[in-house]
Order: sequence, then C-alpha cells, then structure tokens
Amino acid sequence: MNKTMMKSILTATMLFSVVLGNGAITSAATVKPAATAKPTATPLPIMRDNLSKYGLKKDIELPVTVTAGGLSYTLEKIMIYDFNSKDAQGLIKKYDYQGTGKYFIWTKITVENKSKDTIRQNVTDLSEKWRLLFGDEPTAPAMPKASYYKPNSKEAVWDWSLAPGQKLSTYQAYIYRGNFNWFYIKAKYKGASESKYIVNRPVE
Repeated sequence: MNKTMMKSILTATMLFSVVLGNGAITSAATVKPAATAKPTATPLPIMRDNLSKYGLKKDIELPVTVTAGGLSYTLEKIMIYDFNSKDAQGLIKKYDYQGTGKYFIWTKITVENKSKDTIRQNVTDLSEKWRLLFGDEPTAPAMPKASYYKPNSKEAVWDWSLAPGQKLSTYQAYIYRGNFNWFYIKAKYKGASESKYIVNRPVE
C-alpha cells in the first residue's frame, strides 16, 4: 500500500472520530436531567365557624342542610362577633345594618328552590322560611339598608325570590341578645319543617 493511500485512510479515520465525538457531546448536552418533584403544599383547613369561642361544642360539622316543602337551606359558615367588635362594626357599616344587640352573627348560606312554585320572602310573603336558635332568646335577622332595592343580593341578603330550580348563595346577618346554650337550624315552608341540632341541648 503506497504512502498516499495510507495518509488518506488515516485522515478519513481521524475525521470520523471527530464527528463521532462531537455527536456524543451533542447528545449528552440535549439529555435533560430528571425533573425534581415539587413538595405538595398541605391545604389549610377552611374555617367554617367560631362556635367554640362561645362555649358551643359542635356535634355535627358544617355545612348542614335542612329541607322543607321543596325549600333547601344550607348553613355553610357562621361567625359570632361581639356587637361592638371591629369585625362586627366593619360589616355593619359596610352594609348599613339596622338594630343593635349583644352579638352580631354573620352567616354564609345557600338557598335552593326544589319545588315547582316560586318561593320568596319579601313584601308579598313575609313568613319566615328558616330560623337559627341558640337558646330561649330569639335570634333576629338584621336588615341591611344597602340591600333594600337589591333582591337576591349575593353580599347581604334581605328580600329574595327563587324560581323553581333556582339557587342563591349569599350572606345573612343576625342580632342576638341571649346566652349560647345550644344551636340548631330549622327550615319551614308550606306546613313542612325540618330541624337539625349542630350543638345539642345539654343533658339535664
């Protein structure tokens, strides 16, 4: 084999080695490291009430639903505030609530009409459709002037009307002057009623 042919073979071999080496480097550079799994954050529990602050130990957890005559009422959340507290006064001023008392009670609710008729609570039907009771003293719904001309308010409800199948999620306030002995909710409509104790009566 002559020297010219040997040089050609050596040159070709060196070029092939360089190309092969560059290919290996390129392939290594394009390999992405395995993704590091991000730690899953533990969701914070939803605060649905502060009943224990007022000596009320729950027997069942919220949300709680009662249904009567096709009217479904669900208590989603409830917060009790001293009437003159910062939280209570903030809500009272924001929605211009009327009345005064010892406690201001703020609730988040969902009301659903499962009947075939329109259900309403306004000037055409003033009958009470649900009730919250903590003791022998009545719990009075507080009237927000900000909602006088806003039926079905989703912020601070007063007047409302639901067609069949319609649902309303909103907030409602109460004023209370009594003691906290137990806690139950009651729905009543068209002669039917359902009650559920969230905090049972103490055993005598």
